[in-house]
Amino acid sequence: MTWRHATREEIYAYYAEEFPRYLDDLPEFITATGPKQYAIAFRESHPVRKDEVPDKDFIRRDTWQTDASGDRTTPEFDDFEDVVEFIRHPARNDPLGRSEFALADPEVLEKPDPRPDAVYYALDHWERPWVLLVDIDAKEIARDRAVERVPVDVDDRDDDALLDAAGILDAAPEGYPYAFEDVDRAIEYGFEVRDIFEDDFDAEETMVVYSGQGVHVYLLDTDPAHRYDEQSREVLNDLLLETYDIPIDPVVTADRRRVARLPYSLHADVCSIVQPIESPAFDVRSATPEVIDE
Repeated sequence: MTWRHATREEIYAYYAEEFPRYLDDLPEFITATGPKQYAIAFRESHPVRKDEVPDKDFIRRDTWQTDASGDRTTPEFDDFEDVVEFIRHPARNDPLGRSEFALADPEVLEKPDPRPDAVYYALDHWERPWVLLVDIDAKEIARDRAVERVPVDVDDRDDDALLDAAGILDAAPEGYPYAFEDVDRAIEYGFEVRDIFEDDFDAEETMVVYSGQGVHVYLLDTDPAHRYDEQSREVLNDLLLETYDIPIDPVVTADRRRVARLPYSLHADVCSIVQPIESPAFDVRSATPEVIDE
């Protein structure tokens, strides 16, 4: 199994050759103009045109221009092919155009054209009342496991010391702050959350997405009578954490302004395709792109 950082060449090859095959499989709410933003993270920081503005390793770009009242006026992307071109060549296709805050033209850079380490979309949506997402991360599961294993005299404020004492840093995949068993457990938890959504919330539409180092569980209910406001999300956090004892990230669940990894994008830190999955038996080895050199 390949579990390492993807090279720049592999990232480019993935978005040029393999990613376009999955566009028809994207969830229906992920369109060029539905999410309020798309975002890209880079391995290195890149300059913008304006002098004395710090280089950027993470950029958010609105999908619509808006007027003074915040209403939509002009779309930034005509269709999803425009989003794909932005992902492939973010400096050349920056929606900010000639703004001084756009990424600098690649022709004038000493660095090569920036390529994304990660691609995100905003959970805040122009056409849906909400996109509710629960994040379950293998790193949190590994840390909880380490706390249970290590002697009481180990400084529990130092994550590396905890993980090292528990043998997690030496377990496969070596060097990562979790073991493969923690990723598998995150996937199992994800389907437990899905069952809670369907059984306790009568949710008609749910989705579990393998995120590369854990899962995202979606509740895609569109009934406006169900108000998943900030208070409701806090109640959901308490339910999952305290009643069901599932180690979720409560910050992500509560904040509808967050961004999430785009399904079928590449998690370049682990050479895995982010993707919807149907079973807790999902084999993470199947998520390695074809373009990755084993």
